[in-house]
Amino acid sequence: MKHVRRFTPSFFLSLVHICLVQANYAPYFFDNGARSSNGNMALLSLSEDTPVGTHVYTLNGTDPEGDPVTYDLAYEAGSRRYFSVDENLGNVTLIEELDREKEDEIEVIVSISDGLSTVSEKVRILVTDANDESPEFINTPYIVQVPENAPSGSSIFKIEAVDKDTGSGGSITYFLQNIHANKFTIDRHSGVLRIKTGVTLDYEKSRTHFVVVVAKDGGGKLRGDNKVFSATTTVTVNVEDVQDTPPMFIGTPYYGYVYEDTLAGSEVLTVVALDGDRGKPNSIHYCIVNGDEGSFEIGNTTGAISVIKSPNQLKKEVYELKVQASEVSQEGDVSVYAFAMVTIRVVDLNNHPPTFYGENGPQNRFELTMYEHPPEGEILRGLKITVNDSDQGANAKFNLRLVGPGGIFRVVPQTVLNEAQVTIIVENSAAIDYEKFKVLTFKLLAIEVNTPEKFSSTADVAIHLLDTNDNVPKFSSDYYIARIPENSPGGSNVVAVTATDPDSGLWGEVKYSIYGTGADLFLIHPSTGIIYTQPWAVLDAEVNSKYNFYVKAEDTDGKYSLAEVFITVLDVNDHSPEFNENIQEKTMIIGSPVKIEAIDQDAEEPNNIVDYSIMQADPANVFDIDQSTGEIKLKSYIRSLDIIHNITKNKDCIWSVVVQAKDRGSPSFSTTAVLKIDITEETLHKGPMAAFLMQTKDNPMKALGVLAGVMGIMVLITILISTAMFWRNKRSNKIMPVRRIIKKRQTPQPRAVRMEWLKFKRPSNAAEKFVVEDDAKSLQNENSNNNIQVGPLPPTAPLPPPPPALAPRGDAPGWRVPTVSGSLTPKFINKQLKKRGHGSAHNALVSELKMKFEKRNAAIGEPHI
Repeated sequence: MKHVRRFTPSFFLSLVHICLVQANYAPYFFDNGARSSNGNMALLSLSEDTPVGTHVYTLNGTDPEGDPVTYDLAYEAGSRRYFSVDENLGNVTLIEELDREKEDEIEVIVSISDGLSTVSEKVRILVTDANDESPEFINTPYIVQVPENAPSGSSIFKIEAVDKDTGSGGSITYFLQNIHANKFTIDRHSGVLRIKTGVTLDYEKSRTHFVVVVAKDGGGKLRGDNKVFSATTTVTVNVEDVQDTPPMFIGTPYYGYVYEDTLAGSEVLTVVALDGDRGKPNSIHYCIVNGDEGSFEIGNTTGAISVIKSPNQLKKEVYELKVQASEVSQEGDVSVYAFAMVTIRVVDLNNHPPTFYGENGPQNRFELTMYEHPPEGEILRGLKITVNDSDQGANAKFNLRLVGPGGIFRVVPQTVLNEAQVTIIVENSAAIDYEKFKVLTFKLLAIEVNTPEKFSSTADVAIHLLDTNDNVPKFSSDYYIARIPENSPGGSNVVAVTATDPDSGLWGEVKYSIYGTGADLFLIHPSTGIIYTQPWAVLDAEVNSKYNFYVKAEDTDGKYSLAEVFITVLDVNDHSPEFNENIQEKTMIIGSPVKIEAIDQDAEEPNNIVDYSIMQADPANVFDIDQSTGEIKLKSYIRSLDIIHNITKNKDCIWSVVVQAKDRGSPSFSTTAVLKIDITEETLHKGPMAAFLMQTKDNPMKALGVLAGVMGIMVLITILISTAMFWRNKRSNKIMPVRRIIKKRQTPQPRAVRMEWLKFKRPSNAAEKFVVEDDAKSLQNENSNNNIQVGPLPPTAPLPPPPPALAPRGDAPGWRVPTVSGSLTPKFINKQLKKRGHGSAHNALVSELKMKFEKRNAAIGEPHI
């Protein structure tokens, strides 16, 4: 009885150990609280100026069984990888620069694994702001039209700038440079530009004001230091003319002559007055106020003064006429006026030609230096030219005109009596272009009008032009198209853009820059215009084959033009075909093909077109493969298993076939794999167990469940029998043997059911396969991660099945498909079965259990798959 008490608990514990050894609990992360630096990263926030390479967190978790755990980080497809993790220590390191303005929240999938189970969680890491952005003015350039009579203190424009930062780093204040020399003020918060109090604008004094505005942010921390950023822009204030200036006569003093042969009604001279408001000039009307004594009249709109009497009726030798020039508005109202005196002499000789005078006497060449593109209507005040004819009357009347490039200047007056101040007025500002002419040369011609002699004289006028920044850099093309192979190294030249600015000196120097969403991988040389890839750039046509951005050419004053750049990344055959992970084993039903598939990640044809072929098969000449689709089928003469048995001595009908996937690129890449093909008939009629296994080969969990149920029933029956015998012996006063052990002649072992393959479908869709051999020599685990627990078959040995040995963790890397000319061969992990020694009574019970299993197997039959 003592012997039974000592043996029964041990046997019970063994059975419990057998049932529980299959259990495995998943690892888990420690919960992390606020401001915790370890856990699962769920509440982590990082400043965007955190340096790359910083240790930012420590993943921390445990396994209920105490097994070592490893950590991993994963990202959604297409997401940028910002962190890396030490799989053993859990230390998380920042590997990519953060930018809150582009991505303020990062999604990361953190995982913890004990080698058998993996737990994954999706967490969000918040990116906090740092003051790393400068203010940026919007809706530039700023050009404002302001009437010259705008009251002082009035607002004329609102300037707006934005800063992508938040908090104080995103707040903006405005101020003006040279505030004391400026006629304007700006509200530091709203950006409203106003005319200074007590200051007025004057179109006649200054037609344009350039106001430099500075926008400054509120400052903030950046890499530990307090940084303040600012930006500047120029506001161009154009003053609009208002009618506030009286007209003025040009070409004064006026002298006219009437000769004794002058006919009544003849024109003596013409006076010219211009509205002092050159922006929006009014029309001028003329009249003689006094001094004409009924002998002269003036054209109301032309200003031409004519003699209305014959010279012999003129009583005076000299007439002093007072002429009034009045401005008439569009409504016909006379607003302001001005006066000029005109002296008219009566003469009768013609013995002097017209003569040009300078400040120091007679002169036949005049020179002037001026800036290009003066305002139209502007007088060339630097030319001091007087023309005079000493004759009297009609003999002293002559015309003035400019001989040279037409339409650029006009001369006033065009008709002169005796003497006049010569005025040259700008008529075409655009034609006065330094880039076309450095010097404009004209001849000033004075020729008598009504004399038979037609006396004349000329003077050369040379106008030297000074350059201004009046041109914008111009690209040689509105867009540039370039192509670059994807295997080009960083720093490779892509395309050269060219822009020219005809201005001289610094104004003609062009600086290039690029911007736009597609410009991140490229740089441009600021002076040569050569666009090249970033030194670290890796082009990949499979990721992005098109880039589009803008290139800017800018001169020193900020005048610029844009062109568009289109870059195509040319595909290079840099990927080899990769087989599907499920290629290792295939079951072929006679008459139906099996299919293999390999995918080439190259972007374009023919680099991503895959051709299939059979490199080696044992025995050969059994299979055909479709070169394009990868379908493998038997030769046409093989229609049954009997024919296959005649071909090979291998009765298992399993072939090892070496298949190759090869792309059509140049150079071509290929990948080989070893494929095991199990050939079977279409239907099985050899027993219910074979039919059941065939039906459940695609659902291994169902087969495993049935097998576990059968084992559970057997264990329960054994426990009940042991308990009954224990109580029976306890009631008896004799020590009875459990069961008479009779040695029988050894009978042949029943053939175990051979399962060709079982496929486990896990939630991660990773296909993992195992094969149970007849002699249980080895257990196959394709990924070497020992995640699959194989349930034991009905026992064929006198001992119960031992618990499976645990696979070493982290030593054997997972099986992967090779990329270039590799082979797909599974890795096998041999598991040694542990044996235990038991007493003779224990062996008797086990023998009884064995006989029950043998009877059950004999009743079921021995199906073959």
